[in-house]
Order: sequence, then structure tokens, then C-alpha cells
Amino acid sequence: MAQKRNGVRHRGGGVPGADAGVAAVSQSRIGNWALAGGLALLTVLVVLLDDTTGDDLRVVPLLVVVPALASVYCSLRQTIWVAVWITTVVVGFRVGADGTFWDFVFGIGFAVLACALGVAACAARIRHGTEMARLRSAAVALQRQILRPLPLATGDIFADGLYEPMEEDRFVGGDIYEVVESPYGTRVIIGDVQGKGLAAIGAGFAAIAAFREAAIREPTLTGVVDALEDAVVRHNVFSAQTGEAERFVTALVLGFDEGGRVAAVNCGHLPPLLLHDGRASAVTLHRTYVPLGLAGLSQETRTTESFDFPPGATLLAVTDGVTEARDAAGAFYPLDERIGAWARHGPRELLDALHADLEDFSGGVRRDDIAALALRRAPAGSGRPAVSSDAVPGVTALQDPVPGVAVPRDATDAGEGERRTAAV
Repeated sequence: MAQKRNGVRHRGGGVPGADAGVAAVSQSRIGNWALAGGLALLTVLVVLLDDTTGDDLRVVPLLVVVPALASVYCSLRQTIWVAVWITTVVVGFRVGADGTFWDFVFGIGFAVLACALGVAACAARIRHGTEMARLRSAAVALQRQILRPLPLATGDIFADGLYEPMEEDRFVGGDIYEVVESPYGTRVIIGDVQGKGLAAIGAGFAAIAAFREAAIREPTLTGVVDALEDAVVRHNVFSAQTGEAERFVTALVLGFDEGGRVAAVNCGHLPPLLLHDGRASAVTLHRTYVPLGLAGLSQETRTTESFDFPPGATLLAVTDGVTEARDAAGAFYPLDERIGAWARHGPRELLDALHADLEDFSGGVRRDDIAALALRRAPAGSGRPAVSSDAVPGVTALQDPVPGVAVPRDATDAGEGERRTAAV
């Protein structure tokens, strides 16, 4: 199944760009012709300068620093070429220069040593960069393989998503989402684990695993949330035993059925936005409870709220990586102000527009994971959403289309498989 780089959307399979990311470490940032031309020009300038200064100041030996500079920006092969060229120029200069035999030996030895160190530094940089790229790719692959591929369709909704891990240095965030079709309707979660790194991913996976089981088992949405709370608490106990910090999870848990309303339990998460009839508005949730893992600090009992979700409407749920994206001046991304321009878009078009606008607003600088779910209720009596036969290569169109959405047949079949399993 297809994927796009940096999580514009992913649908399973390998990590997009993982092999390319590893290969890019060893690639040069400078073209061969540009490097050759620049090196030739630099050599000519240094030799002319050396002739101008005469015996008072010899400049040619200073060329030995060039391989060190090349090791930062060039490939290993290019760095070797540069080292050989500089060594040849310095040796030629020494052969024609005055001086004792030992001046010649030490001059040549220093040039060879400096060039060899430049090549070794380049090799070490590439080796370290490759190891780091593979580690980041492995962590992101683990997260992406466990998060459900999107888009997918259930008997109640069509769901599409946007997901971008931060992938900077050693940090991999803990944004999570899941969509499960159960005997009690479709249950959805979107959340954000406190902190970053592999420990945060572990807490997120614990919450997702508990949600997948509880969403099918528990008849009430509060029962699902209670199971999530227990799972995060158990994970924190284990983390404390292994020396890891305890973490909490902000989460929005939604329940969809054949009616026109959505049940919701908000555990410290951002409320969703409702897009309908060309208008966008924030969903009013009167109660926001403590995040998952912190229920012991509160005397409140989590309860369910509900709100209208008419046929053809789209519900957008995001993590704080969207709302806390910043521009060059440090201003936060104004999601509420901009979402109205895309109120008539289908789920995929909405997420694509949001992603493009975020990239433009932040200049491509990502400070946190970004996750967003676009959920559309199918029009009454329309059955499952459909996919255009040319929307995804190799995917056959389904019946009963929903305007503005596209669903791969494999995603729909997966939903059918889940419902049959749940029924058993």
C-alpha cells in the first residue's frame, strides 16, 4: 500500500524514506562538477597568492585543510579525490621549493597525514550518520506499523488521517490514534503521550493495545476509558520498576453509532472541530477530565457527553502538534481561524490542505509530532464510502459512494473482518 514521506498519510508497509534516509547520509551536498571547478579555482588562487608572497609566506601548504572541509559536505569518494588532489599539489610544490631534505620529508608527511585524517573524518561522519538514521527509522517504523493504516471505513464513519513523527535527533513522539469497529458502534481515540522518546512510544502502545481490546469488549464508552486508565497506570508501575519516568496520556475518546449523535469522553485533550454545510465550529464539551494515568489525583468520575454529528459532516480531531506549531515570529498556528476555508472539503482534501498550510506557516520546522483525524459520517442509507478506481493504484471502486472521500477496498475488507470477529 502506498505511503508518502513524512507522514502526509501512511498505509502500512515499510517506512517511507527509511532506506532513502540512510542513503542520504553518504551522499554529497555538492555536485562533482561544482566540486571539481571549485577545487581547481581554489588551487589556482592559492598558487598565485603563494607566488605573490614569495619566500616570506608560503601559502600552498595551507591547502591541507581542504580535505577536512570536504569531509563535512562531500561523499567519501569525493573526499578521497580531494585528498589525492591536494596531496599531489603540495608534493609538487615541495619538489620545486628550496629547503633541506628533512623540510621536504616533514612537509610531505604532514600533507599526507592531514589528508588522511580528512578522509577518516568523512568515513566516521558517514558511519555515525548511517547508524543514527537507522535507529530513527527503526523507531519510526515500529510506531507506524502499530498505528492503524488509514484511510478506512466502518459501518458508521469514514476515517482518514495525517501523521508526522518529529524524527529529529533521538526524539520520536508519542501521538496515537485508533479506529475500532465493535458491536456497540465505532470507537475512536486520538491522544498524545507526555514527553518524547521510546519510553513515550511504549506508553502510547500500551494505551492503543488496551483500547483495541476494550473498544470491542466494553458496552459503554466510560468502560473503555476506565480500561485505558488501568492500562496506563499498569504501564507506569512497570516503568517505575525499570527506572523510567511515569507518563500520562491526553486522549479524546469518541463513540459513533447509527444515530445522529457522537458520544465523547475528553481526558485532557483538545476538543474536536465540526465541519458541516460550509461552516466550521468547535465542539463544545462541558467536561474535561484529567489525562489517562492521573485519575487517582482527581475525585471526579468520568462521564460521557454527546453532540450532534449530522450525515455528511466531518469531525476533525488533532493533537497539540498542530495547534502549537509556530511561525518564524513565534506565533501559534491559528487553526480555528483557518479551518473555515476548508469546511466543504472531503476528509482527504481537508487533511492535505491542513498539512500544506502547516508547512507553509511553520516553514517546515516541526517541534512536535503532528496527528489529525478527519471523520465523516456517511449520508443516511448510503452504506459504505467508496473509492474511485483511479484514486489509489490497483484499487477497485466500491458501491454507494460518499462525496469527497476515497476508501481502499483493503481497508473496507479489514473493517468487515473486524466486525465479523466481534460478532463471533
